[in-house]
Amino acid sequence: METRGAVLREAGTEYEIVDLEVVDPGPGEVLVEMAYAGLCHSDEHLRHSNPGGRYPIVGGHEGSGVVLAVGPGVTSVAPGDHVVTSFLPACGHCRYCATGRSNICDEGATIAIGQLPTGTYPFRLDGEPLGGFCIVGAFARHTVLSEFSCVRIDAHLPLDTAALLACSVPTGWGSAVYSGGTRPGDVVVVVGLGGVGVNAVQGAVHAGAAHVIGVDPVAMKRDFARSLGATHAVADAREAAALARELSRGTGADVVVVTVGKMSAEVMAGASACLGKGGTLVLTALADHPREGHVDLNGQMTTVFEHRVQGSLFGSCNPFRDIPMLARMAEEGRLELDRLVTRRYSLDQLTQGYRDQAAGETVRGLLVHG
Repeated sequence: METRGAVLREAGTEYEIVDLEVVDPGPGEVLVEMAYAGLCHSDEHLRHSNPGGRYPIVGGHEGSGVVLAVGPGVTSVAPGDHVVTSFLPACGHCRYCATGRSNICDEGATIAIGQLPTGTYPFRLDGEPLGGFCIVGAFARHTVLSEFSCVRIDAHLPLDTAALLACSVPTGWGSAVYSGGTRPGDVVVVVGLGGVGVNAVQGAVHAGAAHVIGVDPVAMKRDFARSLGATHAVADAREAAALARELSRGTGADVVVVTVGKMSAEVMAGASACLGKGGTLVLTALADHPREGHVDLNGQMTTVFEHRVQGSLFGSCNPFRDIPMLARMAEEGRLELDRLVTRRYSLDQLTQGYRDQAAGETVRGLLVHG
């Protein structure tokens, strides 16, 4: 099959729209016609570096679509099914899946090169094998996924907003609820109110936080966070730290979730200053390059105040449990999805979409295939 998709030929370049060949689905594999893809900042990081990965690579990992065909042995989905992609495959059998940590499933070892668990690549470009980012490649109109990366959803659910359930919604929601362990009455600070951060706000609200403080320099994002339940929204972490101490009667935030577009030592210092005794600092953000993500940790303060620093991948969610659950919550009016999409773009407008994101003009941009 021939298709069109957005490819990065090497680090430091722009996405290029090219014609691709899609391989036939093999054992355990699924051919999907993508309908929508979210413009996640992780795919912008990919434009700058791909540690442990390879170029060229098809971008996109947050998507939704319809199954066209399945390979031998596939039982969880069938042609015609509507699916949401899971950028972290979950086999259900490895040590991590078996102990409730499917977000770090062993099958995710090849997400940076895009190689399917069978050892094949889903695309060919000029005769050469090519991977899809996070073993997905949602910026291509058609792609081949592992069965472990396909989460079936009810056919009546809108595919456009369902795409956000592939990454930004569970990553943010789970960062507050699962990774941060937010409890009723807590004071929670969310640093960065983009596509992931606003869902951390929703998660903290759902978990019963008494106060949710959103932090972002962009006024539009602060206003949007308030509309989702943030009790306060400020422009910088210094103001958030003072507010957290005031609202907690002097101690500081119980949970701080870092969801900025680019992680840095400066961001870490500001987030740490918000944290109170016995609090949890959740690091969900990434840097453009690993060396830029090095941060300082005050060991003395961490020990004396019994702070907990928790990394969070996919919000510690299980795609096959949490994507359907969050879809039901949205359907029942208990989770906002529709208003998360700020602007829609065609494949040819992908670069403009990321420029709008960098300018702080979108909460979530959505790529519309077809």
